[in-house]
Amino acid sequence: MYFTPDGKYAIVVAEELQRLDFYDPHTWQLRTQVKVDCPGVDHVDFAADNSFFVATCEFSGKLVKVDLRTLSVVGYLTVEGMPQDIKLDPRGEVLYVADMMANGLHLVDPVRFQKVGFLATGKGTHGLYPNREATAMYVSNRGEGSVSVVDFATRQVQQKWQIPGGGSPDMGGVSADGSVLWLTGRYNSEVYAISTKDGSLLARIKVGPGPHGACVWPQPGRYSLGHTGILR
Repeated sequence: MYFTPDGKYAIVVAEELQRLDFYDPHTWQLRTQVKVDCPGVDHVDFAADNSFFVATCEFSGKLVKVDLRTLSVVGYLTVEGMPQDIKLDPRGEVLYVADMMANGLHLVDPVRFQKVGFLATGKGTHGLYPNREATAMYVSNRGEGSVSVVDFATRQVQQKWQIPGGGSPDMGGVSADGSVLWLTGRYNSEVYAISTKDGSLLARIKVGPGPHGACVWPQPGRYSLGHTGILR
């Protein structure tokens, strides 16, 4: 579930039904439903001016663009692979799209809605988490047990941190002070606490089977976008 930046709608991503359900976030009355022509609609991020959002469709290799003024689909973009998480860069110029099959990030111009590049990060690229300084982004590579650090200025991989003994880092978040990256270990029944200073593993916490995401709270920011506690 996501919230539009103006607070007008809560968006329930009904993946199995290929549908986006828009609710009043105060009364939870259904306002409208938008069908999407791509299986696996999943992660969402919003334009810098909040006029539209783009969602990934992991089972069709597509992205879908939805106009928030008309609440209608205005375009599809095929990137192939299995697109997962999606994040807008701090300048609002490019969308980073994690692709666990392509093992990297598709770079997409959000306004023209065109692919403008690709950056290899690691096997099973999945979750995307900007640091507190908005200078870099942590990319979880679930298939190889690593985290890549992508520099926003150069759009290149700055560092890669390997989890000692392996793992399956999935989704999570950054601590309020920016010092710890928390990620679930999807196929290892654990949660990782990773130092953002040097990539060292601070803790490996055993949990139940199949942990998919972690909400790190509280978070700094003006408003909630939803998902695993994402604020802007």
